[in-house]
Amino acid sequence: MQKRFRVHRRNVANEIKNKAADGRGVETQPGPPEALLPFTARQAPLGSAASACHDFVSCIENYRRKAQELYASLYKDHVQRQRCDDIKAARAWARIQEQLFGELGLWGSAAEATPCSRWELDWREGPARMRKRLRRSSPSEAQRGEGPQESQDRNGGISQTNAENGGELTPRAAEGESDEVAADCTRLTFFPSLHESQHSEDFLELCRERQVILQELLDHEKVTQKYSVVLVQGHLVSEALLLFGHRHFYVCENFTLSPVGDVYCTRHCLSNISDPFIFNLCSKDRSSDHYSCRRHSYGDLRELRQARFLLQDIALEIFFRNGCSKFFVFHNSDRSKVFKSFCSFQPSLKGKGIPEEPLHLRRYPGSDRTMLQRWQKRDISNFEYLMHLNTLAGRTHNDYMQYPVFPWVLADYTSQTLNLTNPKTFRDLSKPMGAQTKERKLKFIQRFKEVEKTEGDMTVQCHYCTHYSSAIIVASYLVRMPPFTQAFCSLQGGSFDVADRMFHSVKGAWESASRENMSDVRELTPEFFFLPEFLTNCNAVEFGCMQDGTALGDVQLPPWADGDPGKFISLHRQALESDFVSANLHHWIDLIFGYKQQGSAAVEAVNTFHPYFYGDKVDLGSIGDPLIRNTILGFVSNFGQVPKQLFTKPHPARTAAGKPSPGKDVTPSSLPGHPQPFPCSLQSLRPSQVTVKDMYLFSLGSESPKGAIGHIVPTENSVLAVERGKLLLPPAWSRTFCWGADDLSCCLGSYGSDKVLMTFENLAAWGRCLCAVCPSPTTIVTSGDSSVVCVWELSMAKGRPSGLHLKQALYGHTQTVTCLAASVTFSILVSGSQDCTCILWDLDYLTHVARLPTHQEAISAVAISDISGTIVSCAGAHLSLWNVNGQPLASITTAWGPEGAITCCCMVEGPAWDASHAIITGSRDGMVRIWKTEDMKGSVPGQVAPEEPSAPPTSPKGHRCEKNLALCRELDISVALTGKPSKTSPAVTALAMSRNQPKLLVGDEKGRIFCWSAEG
Repeated sequence: MQKRFRVHRRNVANEIKNKAADGRGVETQPGPPEALLPFTARQAPLGSAASACHDFVSCIENYRRKAQELYASLYKDHVQRQRCDDIKAARAWARIQEQLFGELGLWGSAAEATPCSRWELDWREGPARMRKRLRRSSPSEAQRGEGPQESQDRNGGISQTNAENGGELTPRAAEGESDEVAADCTRLTFFPSLHESQHSEDFLELCRERQVILQELLDHEKVTQKYSVVLVQGHLVSEALLLFGHRHFYVCENFTLSPVGDVYCTRHCLSNISDPFIFNLCSKDRSSDHYSCRRHSYGDLRELRQARFLLQDIALEIFFRNGCSKFFVFHNSDRSKVFKSFCSFQPSLKGKGIPEEPLHLRRYPGSDRTMLQRWQKRDISNFEYLMHLNTLAGRTHNDYMQYPVFPWVLADYTSQTLNLTNPKTFRDLSKPMGAQTKERKLKFIQRFKEVEKTEGDMTVQCHYCTHYSSAIIVASYLVRMPPFTQAFCSLQGGSFDVADRMFHSVKGAWESASRENMSDVRELTPEFFFLPEFLTNCNAVEFGCMQDGTALGDVQLPPWADGDPGKFISLHRQALESDFVSANLHHWIDLIFGYKQQGSAAVEAVNTFHPYFYGDKVDLGSIGDPLIRNTILGFVSNFGQVPKQLFTKPHPARTAAGKPSPGKDVTPSSLPGHPQPFPCSLQSLRPSQVTVKDMYLFSLGSESPKGAIGHIVPTENSVLAVERGKLLLPPAWSRTFCWGADDLSCCLGSYGSDKVLMTFENLAAWGRCLCAVCPSPTTIVTSGDSSVVCVWELSMAKGRPSGLHLKQALYGHTQTVTCLAASVTFSILVSGSQDCTCILWDLDYLTHVARLPTHQEAISAVAISDISGTIVSCAGAHLSLWNVNGQPLASITTAWGPEGAITCCCMVEGPAWDASHAIITGSRDGMVRIWKTEDMKGSVPGQVAPEEPSAPPTSPKGHRCEKNLALCRELDISVALTGKPSKTSPAVTALAMSRNQPKLLVGDEKGRIFCWSAEG
């Protein structure tokens, strides 16, 4: 720029010189020097030379101003990036502080960590969209009303109130620091006016909150598209930005676009929301000074679905592979553009999320049958099918006004035992909740007849002016489980309702909704069938006292639940999957999703609601009066809306089932019509007469496994196996991860050969590797004598591995880690150590979740069920069972003496609705034992007395350890081979269950693999 200045000055000087030589416009007579002339005399000549000088000065001033603006822009960028670095450093220090002083830290204490933490529901969905996981949150997060996704360390965010929590810089602190930086930066420039104007709002207005976005933007990634949206997260509605990059997209909360397309926070720029009702919803329950930006990869997207919001078809819901989801609302036609943009960046999304496709034509992924056909043939459970229908009808966990709806299935909440073979135990599924009794039904019919039709008015005949599902109904059911605690308070005006009017009894809620209260026709939520934690006041929230002086705490359960939330959920789920409900569920589907939802069939079924509840009966675009429009939206916001109609004809019934055997107990596994899972065929298991490698023609390489079997993977056509110190990598299982080299390095090999594809020497810095698990094709978790659990990312280039990079080192164990297990379905990782502890880690955020109680011996094996999330831990001969949140389910000592120590274990993947669990263990004595959980009703032959955990887990309260682990059968390898038992049988080192066929594969320390099959 200075060079340009010199060139321009030289050109102007030459022009003046040439004009002087020509004698045009310049005095040629000699005179006194100009400096000696008076000021007025010097200003008198106004010829072309003076004009040229003036132009020169103006040009210089213009260049100076442009340079000053350029520098100001660079300075602004420098300050923002410096703040980003400061915030990242502060957050890193906060993580170090948490590691050192937290529950697992060097100076931490579990006793000190537990009281200051609280538990809330995790947003991530598991199988069948069930949200079973809880997460720990601090009181400060609860005060801000943050959701589970918002407070993760990897999701950047700043707030004026969170500097003391997590060590993040606040805007004011950053402002003070930037002032000091500015004082130093002004010395670097020759522009004297910069210091005077750097705080001018007209010249340099810093939106300091934009640093949140800057710190998430990857280097060299250009933002190609920007859209202003509304982000809906339960009861929280906030303005946001959706930014598209080449490799990632960004969701920026509490940010908006200026009229010229610049990014500003909502504090420095007017809102883009044109709908006044939605505008009032935004920031209603959250302080507007919380700003966050989250980066997502296009490859993490699983599905897109177009949805409704407040009766308007203006929303888009995106689902991630890890179970998270986002719900966006658009102000204009941007939804179709965003949908196309997502599909262009991720072509695999094309064809997904098209709700107009007929239900009977929509195929289930990986199957030739539709979901309707699979439900009819009993391939899937009633719960799975109902959740599928809720998804198609636009019901979502992200919008409490459209929360998934499930039916009341029981009518008996007074008996001591629940009889699932008696039809009187069940609710009449062919009638809505308002018609469960004749008296109540007649009252609603009379109300329908008394309503007069008025032309030009929205009021028409209806049976119910309230709905069976709304935000307040959902929040009242789940009020004991954050974030629904905050949602309920928000919907109630900032405080809890009178204790007697809150949900405190299952029986009381049923009686109110079925017969007593004319304004109560509520149905249930999915949590009634899988989540016992919502029935307990695990966070000790003070809800007040009832009229009799009793403090409102846990929900009162029916007598047949014995006061155990886990038992209530188990029996309630069994009732949902019972044969009676299966035979009548299609009637309830007709009422909620089918042809009885509206029209003459709805009138006949006493199932009509106020027209404001129906999206297709209200055209908000044609309503010009804003008062009427806001009244309708307020009605919908408070009382809910009817799901999208999926069927216009009667829904087909489920295939009829047979009768249970006489004298047989009614259990989930014995309910008529349900396929018999593997544990029910235990007595028919027969061993193979030869080893698997002799039975199957599959490639084990040039040689069979060299030594003890370490990993077995059954496929559709073969069985793959490797020895200890090796791990087969998904999804093709054609590569192996190997450890145990003398130099402590690890390598990537090819299955079936000794060829080494790549060696990773960087693992040697973390000690000797003793165990590994591969939850995904690009993630490998290792650990060993360093006691540190290391999570590695396997980089790929053109389909080939290119390197192994450390993502996170997880600290918590104090001695050698002996075993690992992971579940991508529930995003959890479990590690067991010689320090007698098991630790649960979050596989997505790579943080500590909970620590199981200390075992009596070193942990030898762990396993996780991908169906239920149940966790198995083995220490010596001791076997323990835990749920996905680390709560104890059952415990037993399987044998006595060191020879009975458990060496490996696996879970039997039965139906998700089966409350019983089957666990298979292998031990040093060569025995394979199969265990199954049962309710405590007395001793069972072959069972060892159960033992309670030695200490309560650092997890939410709820379950009591009231299940037995019964020994179902023992399998002996020696008997399988020779017909005689042997005292020197080799230890069992690996177990695996085939998915498609009831086969149990057992590997021993001699490198042999045996098969037990129910087919003989």
